[in-house]
This record gives sequence, structure tokens and C-alpha cells, in this order.
Amino acid sequence: MTETNTGPRTEASTGLLADVGIDLLDSVLGWLADDYLRVEVSGLENIPRSGPALVVANHSGAWGLDAFVLHKLLHRELRRPVHVYASPVVFRLPAVAAYARRYSVFTDDPTLGRDRLTAGHLVAVFPEGLDGVGKRFSQRYRLRPFSPGFAVTAVRTGVPVVPVSIVGAEETLPKLGEIRTLARRFGLPSFPVTTPLPLPFKWRIGIGEPIPAPARAASFADRAAAARQLCDEVWFTVQGMVDRDRRRRPTSFW
Repeated sequence: MTETNTGPRTEASTGLLADVGIDLLDSVLGWLADDYLRVEVSGLENIPRSGPALVVANHSGAWGLDAFVLHKLLHRELRRPVHVYASPVVFRLPAVAAYARRYSVFTDDPTLGRDRLTAGHLVAVFPEGLDGVGKRFSQRYRLRPFSPGFAVTAVRTGVPVVPVSIVGAEETLPKLGEIRTLARRFGLPSFPVTTPLPLPFKWRIGIGEPIPAPARAASFADRAAAARQLCDEVWFTVQGMVDRDRRRRPTSFW
């Protein structure tokens, strides 16, 4: 009798604990964004309230906190799902993985959400990938080359690309070095040396005007060229937005 009842109780308890953990993480992200990091967002009107778009942002600061903060704010302010393409690393951490699954984070999709865009959803990507969060503090805000996959998807689907700049994450969790033995131990691409807790630097998130996708060409060569050109345009746009927003800060502590 005891054996019969143990399984269901354990399963229910596990589900309850997962829900509590997700809600807690969601609350912490809200507190971080609003009170601790005092995130200032401009340009929300540039993201469509309905219909598809690719949101493309720079990626910085150890552990990729910027992706979670951006998703939290967009999901809350737009009141529509935001599907975020993330590294498989996200799903190796149980608490974070549960949160990611609830809030439309996905991985292992070489099309970077083409089906989601076709269905009319928003998809957010960080085309610097792990190279972005792998930058040392001395290289802060110097964007790494963008992987062109998002541009290929934009050309194929015809959706606009909305550029986003995030300033503040580099100071909040600066990468000072890395511990390779711990990275191998936990199966991570990098284990950064950073501050024990995020530092309370103010963040600025700027959302630029949508960049329309070029008309789809008939030949593969022309489509590939259009995707490369779009990738370069978005990179220069985001880098310019980052530089602009850094200049607007009186100091890093503002």
C-alpha cells in the first residue's frame, strides 16, 4: 500500500516544487529589472503588437543574464509570448530549464524559429551566441560577429528584424576570467570568473526601428547574398545603438 502511494505523491511534489521554483525565478527577474538594475526601456513601440518579427539583441555579461531580463520585460510589457532561441546550456540547469520551457524558450532548431514566425509569433535571438557572453571585461561592448542564421530566416520568411541594444550587463556581471576545469566538470563551454552576485548597475535597453527583410530572390546565391547583407546591416545597427547608449550614460554607475 505504501509503495502504491509513494509514486504519485513524489510526482505531485516534484511538479509543485517546479512551479514554485519557476514563480520564484520569475519574481526575482522582475525585481532585478525594476528595482535592482533599474532597467530603462525605450522604443517598445517598434515591436509589433501582433504578427511576426525577429528581435535581435547583443549578448553580454557573464552567465547571459541579459537574455532573461530582456525576455521578462518584453513578455510583460507586450503581453504576448516571446519565443527565445537559446543555447542548449540553458536546459542543463534544472530550475532554469523549467522556467525556459514554460516561457517559450527553445533550442536545437537550425531554422531559428521559422515555424514560429510563420505562425505569427515573436522570436528573439542573440546572434553573438556564447562568444558574446564569453568576452572579457576589457572587450566590453565590442560586439562579436553575428551568426547569419537569423538573417537567412528573415529572408526566407520575409519578417522584419527589430534591433535591440542592451547596455549595463557588462558591468553587472563582468567576466574577469574563466575556470576551464569547472567548465569541463559541468559540461559547459565556459565557467566564468565574475562577481558572486550581480552588481547594481543601471541598465538601458534600446529598441530600434524594424529593418525590413529584403524581397526573396529566385536564386540561392542571391538569397545568400541578401542574408549576408542583412546580417551586416543589423550588426552595424546594434553596435551603433550600443555605442550611442553608452555615450548617454553620465557614468557606468548612473
